[in-house]
Amino acid sequence: MGHLSKIFSNTRKPEGFWGKMMVAGMNGGSHAEMAQLPFADNTFTMATAFETIYFWPDIERSFAEVRRVLVLGGKFLIVNEDDGLSSNNGKWEKLIDGMHTYTPDEVKTHLTAAGFKNITIHRNEPKHWLAVTAVK
Repeated sequence: MGHLSKIFSNTRKPEGFWGKMMVAGMNGGSHAEMAQLPFADNTFTMATAFETIYFWPDIERSFAEVRRVLVLGGKFLIVNEDDGLSSNNGKWEKLIDGMHTYTPDEVKTHLTAAGFKNITIHRNEPKHWLAVTAVK
């Protein structure tokens, strides 16, 4: 389970169709890094978080850090396999220390508090999948 305590890695700046992107992953780094990203303000045109926000401490501060490193109009994409509304939520949170599954409303509330706009929720209700887009 040690790899699950690591939430920020694979940070890279691929350039191309989407411009500069920040990709947050789970293969290395520490929790503290999400709340203090090592990038200058207004660096990326897009940031993505696939299956990672479950483990981010101080979610609003982490979202605000992502917003800080995005350019004006930059986009943030969050994808979670669990929308926080399934009957399995408690099971995973008990098995994996520090995990929290966020509902669509919680994600939207935290993104709004962090200063994001144009927040759109996309859900596959039968499978409880969640994708959220937000704009700086």
